[in-house]
Order: sequence, then structure tokens, then C-alpha cells
Amino acid sequence: MNISQLETMLTIAKTLSFRKAGEMLNLTQPAVSAQIKSLEDEFKTVLVDRNHPVTLTDRGEVFLEHAERILSIVEELKQKLSDLDDNPQGKIILGTTTSIAIQILPRVLSYFQNQFPLIKTSILSMPSSQVLASVENGSVDIGIGYLTERSPHVETSVLYYDTFELVVSPAHPLASLDRITVGMLKDVPLILLSPDTQGRRFVDRIFREHNLPVPSPALELSSSEEVKRMVELNLGAAFVSKLSISSELKQGTLKMIPVAELNATHPVGVITKSGRYKNSAMRKFLSDLKGMPEDQFIGSE
Repeated sequence: MNISQLETMLTIAKTLSFRKAGEMLNLTQPAVSAQIKSLEDEFKTVLVDRNHPVTLTDRGEVFLEHAERILSIVEELKQKLSDLDDNPQGKIILGTTTSIAIQILPRVLSYFQNQFPLIKTSILSMPSSQVLASVENGSVDIGIGYLTERSPHVETSVLYYDTFELVVSPAHPLASLDRITVGMLKDVPLILLSPDTQGRRFVDRIFREHNLPVPSPALELSSSEEVKRMVELNLGAAFVSKLSISSELKQGTLKMIPVAELNATHPVGVITKSGRYKNSAMRKFLSDLKGMPEDQFIGSE
């Protein structure tokens, strides 16, 4: 049984004629007869009395009632699928780092959920090194993180560029300096992110490039938020995302010290799995996210 056969049955019930039904459906009369015969064979009963005028049998009347309901459901389904273009709905699982989740997503999600309340979002916080892997294995729908790793299994799109900056407590000895070099940090206690983060890998690379020993952390923590709190307590200096310190710089709890060698920018963007079906919620979220100007992400709170 297929939808075309049900539509043919409905048209015969309306016209009481195989010929007229064929004309309305742009089918030949033999084609109409063949469709009805196929239905009767499948259900092992007679649905249409072919005497003149054509009428439905009692079983045909029961069949027609259910056929109308089936066709109505099909039309409702078509309409709902079409409506998703204008009123997207569904669930999105986002994977990102703690600092991005705290600094960026509240602004983005507040706007997005006000516009599209039928779309539900969940956020999984993880080290930057896990974002790509989580997209690849399907545990998250959309990743937002540093685009430093390459993979043929994902697609990426840059949202903005971030930098890593040195921060200290206003009471730290370095706080009085306007600018320093990496070499001046070799004996300074550093509070570092864990080795699986982009920030830590960047710091290690900078020290190696300048022929300096890779620093041993005075403290090693898993998130930028923890690092910032320890720096505020004047337990050491730290390298953190510039984006993550905007509120602390305003409040004066941290001071950023320019470092001559820290001139690299790091692309932050969206990561999705190549070839994966994107539901209407994902398509709309990605469209809006990629359409936002860079200052939406890096502007002050």
C-alpha cells in the first residue's frame, strides 16, 4: 500500500467514476483500476463495486474512513516538516571550554532562546583538547573551541580570534611594570592550566621557542576560572585567555601585563561533524552564530 493508492481510493469515492478519477489524478483509467485492484489484493477484500454507478462496498467505506485519516496525518506531517523552516525546534548539545561557556554562551544563548523557545540547548564543559574528539564521536552536536587541530572528519568556521595574556594580582611585584619579556618570567611562580588545554600548550611552546626551560607550575588547575581566583589571591602569575578576564580587569582584581613575545592570535570557532545530518535547530543555531559580528564575542560585558 502506498499514498498514491489511498489518494486514488479517495478520489473514486468522490467522483464515483474510474474515468473521472483518472482525469483528476492525471492517470489512465487502467492505471486507476490497477491501483484499486492492488489494494483489494493486499487486503483480500472487494473495496469498490464496479457496476454503474460505481460505489464503495461496506468494506470500502471502512477502508475509506481510515484512508482519510492516514492522508490527514500525512498532510499534517508535511506541514510540520515545512513549519520547521520558520519555527525550528529540537535539542542541541554544545561542547566547549569552561571559559567560553561562562564568557560567550550566556550572551549568545540568551538571544537565541528568546527568539526560538522551542529549541533546547545543553552545554558540556570540557578541556579544549576534548572538544574536537567529542564532535567526532558524536557525544556533542556542536563544538565551540580553539581551531588548532585538523581533522578530515569535521568542518570548522572561525567566530573570532583570541589571545593569551599574562595576568597578576595588583599586589604582585610585576604589577608595576608596563611591559616584560618571557625571559623575565623564568623565576616567577606560575599558575598554569593543565597540559590538555590550549593555553598550557601555547605557554610551553613560547618558552621552548625562546630557549627557556618549560615552566614547572606553582599550581596546576583545570580551568581558567580556577586560575584567575588563585592569581587574585596573589599566589602567582598566569597566562589566560584575554576574553576571560574582561570583568576582572574592570573590577581591578587582576592586572594584565603586556609580554613582548605574546603576539600570536588563536582562532576560536564552531566545529561540526562532516556529513552529519543537521536538524532544524542545529541549522538555525549555526546560521545565527556564524552571522554574529566578532565584537559580539570579544566586546566588553
